[in-house]
Amino acid sequence: MSVLIKNGRIVTAAEDYIADIYIEGEQIAAIGQNLDYKADKEIDASGKLVFPGGIDPHVHLDMPFMGTFSSDNYSTGTLAALHGGTTSVIDFILQTQGKSLRNALETWRGRSDGNAFGDYSFHMAVTDFNEDTKKEIKEMVAEGITSFKTFMAYKGALMIDDGQMVDLMQEVKKQGGMVTVHATNGDMIDKLIAKHKSEGKLSPLYHYLSQPEVTEAEASGRFADMAHYTGVTAYIVHMTCEGALNAIRRATVRNQQVFVETCIQYMTIDASLYEKDFEGAKWVMSPPLRQPKDQDALWAGINQGLVQVVATDHCPFKWEQKLMGKDDFSKIPNGHPAIEHRVELLFSEGVNKGKITLNKFVELTSTNASKLFGMYPKKGCIAIGSDADLVVFDPNKEHTISKDTHHMNVDYSAYEGWKLKGKSEIVLLRGQIAVENGETKIEKGYGQFVKRNKVKGII
Repeated sequence: MSVLIKNGRIVTAAEDYIADIYIEGEQIAAIGQNLDYKADKEIDASGKLVFPGGIDPHVHLDMPFMGTFSSDNYSTGTLAALHGGTTSVIDFILQTQGKSLRNALETWRGRSDGNAFGDYSFHMAVTDFNEDTKKEIKEMVAEGITSFKTFMAYKGALMIDDGQMVDLMQEVKKQGGMVTVHATNGDMIDKLIAKHKSEGKLSPLYHYLSQPEVTEAEASGRFADMAHYTGVTAYIVHMTCEGALNAIRRATVRNQQVFVETCIQYMTIDASLYEKDFEGAKWVMSPPLRQPKDQDALWAGINQGLVQVVATDHCPFKWEQKLMGKDDFSKIPNGHPAIEHRVELLFSEGVNKGKITLNKFVELTSTNASKLFGMYPKKGCIAIGSDADLVVFDPNKEHTISKDTHHMNVDYSAYEGWKLKGKSEIVLLRGQIAVENGETKIEKGYGQFVKRNKVKGII
């Protein structure tokens, strides 16, 4: 199939110009003005933006957690992503303690293969690092899984200690990979959870109060110190607060680069939502939402070059699942739905309000993730030979977020009633029109696994 996109305003991380794009098969074949190709499908993009398909490097699809599973699987999750302008996601494989990385990979392949609408890749979460696991790092890199997630919280389930962290970092560096981290002080958090429960403080508000800013700031600094010692390429996921950002700012004084991801929720909504009695469970996630001053710090950190990626940590649970913690905040499944709204929220709240430029918007939603995680220039750019993952975006279309219209498999919205300006109108994935004016145009199984290259540690 061939597609000709005419007269679009093409926006990349570095460029902004009017041109045509000719697509042949799965790739971009030509870019220029007044292209005269005969195509199977022609799209008039006059007055529209055309930018690379979004890459969300932090999602949890069909993930086991707290005795249940996240409610979006590879079908519903990647389809919802496409409707919002995200063409590729990177999900987290979770190693089971006592079992191999290979076992975890095969489990996740059973969930993903043949089920995805959009393209996907994997991070490997290492929860039991030992000599056997160490030998598997090289194997995983050969499979195209070049990033390894660690947890500094969830003791007894996901957390590894600092000794294991350093050993893992040294091996991952040797194999050309990256270590990413959930940076919160698990011991402090567990102590605060137990304290609040012993005092009968069981509402969602105490989920937030059990994870104060210091727990994230301390762990972020400690992770940065270990990364500096080992020299590994390091990346902190879902950073939420000023204190953690300042820990990374201090690391730059010794000429260290630690890459930072935040999530769209931490930039747009705040901890006052936890005061809504049990309705606050909709926003129970870890780390929790923070204060307006932390939002200001994150927006500033983006423009200072300290924050490179805006993701979602998409991990939705239906309301009946959230009710598992009705009488005990520590039993509320952690996570919220955002995979469909990330691109449009960031455009509406960021570009339209003058907080970031269009080029920065493309960096944050696509290009930087592609470069950091070994997908560039296949993904995350508009260039001849790259995958034709493109969004034709109407910057003036107004719409309202609602559970009644979203495609995520969850029965509420964390952004119910939010009015946005800017809408993904046509989304192409590897040369095929995947979504057009709200209609799905591809079949389940079109999405493919993206084998990623070794990381370079620079962007």
